[in-house]
Amino acid sequence: MKLHSQFLKLHSHHGGAAEIMVTLDELALTLGCTHRNALHVINKMSEQGWIVWTPSRGRGRRSSLKFLTDSESIALQSMKQAISSRDIRSAMEGIRGHARSSSLQDSLQGWLMSYFGHHSEIRSDKRIDSLRLPVNQQLHTFDPLYMNLLAESFVSSHVFDGLVGRGGERDDILPGLAHAWDVDDSRTSWTFHLRKDVFFHHGKVLAAEDVVYSFKRMMTSSHRMLYNSIFKEIQEVNALNVTTVRFLLKKPNELFLPFLCTSRAAVVPRDLENQDESSFGRRPAGTGPFKVAEMHEDSCVLEVFPYYFQGRAHLDRVEILYVPWGISNSSPETSTGFHIVTNPSVSDPSAWSRIHSESSVRKFMTFNTKKKGPLSDPLLRADIVSCLNADVETHGPQQHEPHPAALQIATIPQYSGDAEFIAARLKRQGYACTVLTVSPEEFKGPVRLQADLIVFSLLRDQDEQLRLFDLYLTLAQHIEPRTRADIEGRLSLISREPHFQARAEGFKIIEDSLIRDHQLHILYEKPTETAYLPSVRGVTFNSQGWVDLRHLWFPPEL
Repeated sequence: MKLHSQFLKLHSHHGGAAEIMVTLDELALTLGCTHRNALHVINKMSEQGWIVWTPSRGRGRRSSLKFLTDSESIALQSMKQAISSRDIRSAMEGIRGHARSSSLQDSLQGWLMSYFGHHSEIRSDKRIDSLRLPVNQQLHTFDPLYMNLLAESFVSSHVFDGLVGRGGERDDILPGLAHAWDVDDSRTSWTFHLRKDVFFHHGKVLAAEDVVYSFKRMMTSSHRMLYNSIFKEIQEVNALNVTTVRFLLKKPNELFLPFLCTSRAAVVPRDLENQDESSFGRRPAGTGPFKVAEMHEDSCVLEVFPYYFQGRAHLDRVEILYVPWGISNSSPETSTGFHIVTNPSVSDPSAWSRIHSESSVRKFMTFNTKKKGPLSDPLLRADIVSCLNADVETHGPQQHEPHPAALQIATIPQYSGDAEFIAARLKRQGYACTVLTVSPEEFKGPVRLQADLIVFSLLRDQDEQLRLFDLYLTLAQHIEPRTRADIEGRLSLISREPHFQARAEGFKIIEDSLIRDHQLHILYEKPTETAYLPSVRGVTFNSQGWVDLRHLWFPPEL
């Protein structure tokens, strides 16, 4: 792949001309190597049939270099080799300028269709079914305590289990590691009865002490976690015997049981306390249908766990590769990134089946009205919302008089495009805007309190009520005191409401109030969709709207 990068460097430096007159010294300078090595590289390219090199005698004299192939063909070869060898990063620098080429992506699509997806082979008279999946987020850890990315949560959901899980309906909760549970009249004491003979991937049998350890680890961690407002309400957790665990809450909270369905509440083995946590995040031991067999910088391999307590998965192996350039026309936030096959828009749509999960992604912007400044004026906030709602064609290209308010927009890299769109739209109306993009971890800190506008995203899935509770608590931190008190009061009522629909109505009241007061502005919402070939069977979704790998299967060709 190094030779590919060197070819791309030469081709780019010389402007893509079919033939150039150049000295070996100039080539050495371009390639960043010695005169001798430059000649070696040129000879290797000639052997590959990429160039024709006609040298002239005498040092310093110009020789003829003809390019017989174009840069995109070489970039495509490099990408294919990189993906096949799972050594993507080493090729990225040399091809970065070509990776977004539309023609290159069209060429890549056909090859990726055959590389990714389902593959079957016979080993020792056994059929081995493998599935290769691309993801557009790099995987750092599968430890439930430290995950930050949706891609990590997707993998983790197949490696770990929780005490309970989601059913088909949004308010339907089914047994998981616990086969039954009880709650007392005060709704503060929850008792869970564990299944017997559930194995972790490293051979240990699940016991109540593993559950206790998992939650105490979570409760005592200083790491800022999603849904921490829920698990911080746990006063204590105890093992009553080897198969019984009791939680005592500080006060009633009807979101506690839904929280136990999330990947954050996964149960890890107690002997983790004797391991390095970072190594556990890369090679974890859970009770899920797949175990992590390999994890590298740009890929991971899952292998089926044949002793899974809810039945063996049909797939034998899942390879997940981080592909840092776009390979689909779909937005990475509105497509799951885990399609069984790549974007169907490049093929005959009639050959595909499409299925919608009951999930969508909502993008929105909030105003920091806690910060002293112009946004404390509701009329100014209303004007900003009006600017964002305005039809660009109506206003035309004219520039408005500069507005005295200079605004900073804070977001994370995944939403920087939306933030830049907002900044450009407001600039047309005379507002001076800057965009501050920080890591997800930094975004959890004081950055939001220093910005004027904050761009968020909400995944509307089966965990939506938990996400909304977390979201509005976060919003309240940068909203003026009167509105903050109202939000926190309503959230307290919601947490004590046992009925799903009544909680939904409570969240809707908060949303309507924030929109009416121009504290919250919804940018757009897009549904998620998965496309797959009819040969794929068992397509179902997990609580976050992703394809559940444990149920997928592929009928053999007869």
